[in-house]
Amino acid sequence: MNRSFPENRPLPAGRSAGTDGRHHVREDVPYALRISAAWAWRVGLILVVGGLLVWLLSFVSLLIIPLMVAALISALISPVVRFLRKAKVPKSLAVAITILGFLGLIGGALSLVGRQLYIGFSELWDQVLQGIGQVQGWLTNGPLRLTNEQLNSYLNEALQQLQSNSSAIFSSALSVGSTAGHLFTGLLLTIFALIFFLYDGERIWRFIVGLLPKKARAAGNGAGRKGWTSMVQYIRVQMFVAFVDAVGIGVGAAIIGVPLALPLGVLVFLGSFIPIIGALVTGFVAVLLALVANGWVNALIMLAIVLGVQQLEGHVLQPLVMGKAVSLHPLAVVLAVAGGSMVAGIAGALFAVPLLAILNSVVKYIAGRGWETDPALGAPPPVEEPYMAPEPALASPGPGNPPETSDQEPVRRRRVQLRRKESDK
Repeated sequence: MNRSFPENRPLPAGRSAGTDGRHHVREDVPYALRISAAWAWRVGLILVVGGLLVWLLSFVSLLIIPLMVAALISALISPVVRFLRKAKVPKSLAVAITILGFLGLIGGALSLVGRQLYIGFSELWDQVLQGIGQVQGWLTNGPLRLTNEQLNSYLNEALQQLQSNSSAIFSSALSVGSTAGHLFTGLLLTIFALIFFLYDGERIWRFIVGLLPKKARAAGNGAGRKGWTSMVQYIRVQMFVAFVDAVGIGVGAAIIGVPLALPLGVLVFLGSFIPIIGALVTGFVAVLLALVANGWVNALIMLAIVLGVQQLEGHVLQPLVMGKAVSLHPLAVVLAVAGGSMVAGIAGALFAVPLLAILNSVVKYIAGRGWETDPALGAPPPVEEPYMAPEPALASPGPGNPPETSDQEPVRRRRVQLRRKESDK
């Protein structure tokens, strides 16, 4: 007795199944399982290639990270260059004015913050010493009842541990020195790349697009420009959100008398560029500073201020402003930041969301074949067809309704053209 198969199941290539008397093994594998296996090896291959690419890029992170930082900064300050160009300023001079102004603004802010930190820490030093004395008094008079001899012995053991691990400390200091050297090198590369991104970014992009196959250039060009637009929107909106967070927490700290309010606001501003996680870390620093300087009551008030600002960001700014700019769900943002930090640390957490926004825009553009109707690529914009009344249904051919002949087809087309002209009028 032959086994029956569903009619919608695809038959093997070649002769029909069962006609030659041979049994095909492929017929015993369910259709859903074959589709799942086809998806599985393709998705697995993409993951393997992606992981290999990330592993290879980790060896040239000193080049990749400055380029990405330069791209973010150029997306932020490129409107200044366009404004100067509209004011008839030469292109090279406009780029120089923009970069020097940006560096001057950053340098002035850092110098002001450094001065505030110096003054604030000198004022906090006495309070830190008092706090250490209170801790020492709690250790001797509290439930532990430690004597001065025991405390001295613990301190001596700690000093011996430091001396025995001096080689590890020295190697750590050397690694910090090399890291500082890498930071300086990365800063120079960032400025150098920023100059060319602002001055010659269009020609650089056309060169990259020219490396693609000829049939893929239109799609690659349009998708890249769409991704760049998403990144520009993200960085501008994120800067606005960071400014609101910094003003809210910094002004709140100044009102309740927390020291170092200005440096704290700057720290919140920088930390807010890492969505969600940056706000949590900087908020914890603000509460801890209030606790050390002014006690528990002031720390609780600072905690209420931090939670209020974060609720404003989470329920107003992120859904209404950030959601419209990059079209990303908050869960996707959290997962992207967590995954980026696991893969590449702070740099991964910083670039995860803009990369996800770019990927989202590129995939939507390519899936919708947007280059076919993209005015930026020279395609004509889509024209809306005028409304036309539906054609009356023709009666099915029969004894009283002979079938429509080929001679009647031009008459019907002419009738449709006349109706379109009347609707256009």
